Amino acid sequence: MSHLVYSKTYSTPRRPFEKERLDHELKLIGEFGLRNKREVWRVKYTLAKIRKAARELLTLEDKDPRRLFEGNAILRRLVRIGVLDENRMKLDYVLGLKPEDFLERRLQTQVFKLGLAK
Repeated sequence: MSHLVYSKTYSTPRRPFEKERLDHELKLIGEFGLRNKREVWRVKYTLAKIRKAARELLTLEDKDPRRLFEGNAILRRLVRIGVLDENRMKLDYVLGLKPEDFLERRLQTQVFKLGLAK
């Protein structure tokens, strides 16, 4: 009998009732038409993982084979999903990404912005 192993898709905030964070999340939900807070947390978690990987790679030497290979993989993936511009393909720019950049690329957001849905 095989066991299914699921990986985490979001992480809840450390402080549940931080006014500033709650207001910011509510603004994001309204702006991008999200269903619940979990969708905000999911994007933040994804971004945190990507930034963590980029930070780790930036500590290595410039010519390190691992940094070149994995760094290119991260950058290519971000360009493919449309979060990073082709002319900004450097690990330093990955650290400057915001959750809004990811939310901007959702199909729901695109459809709404193009006026195809109310």
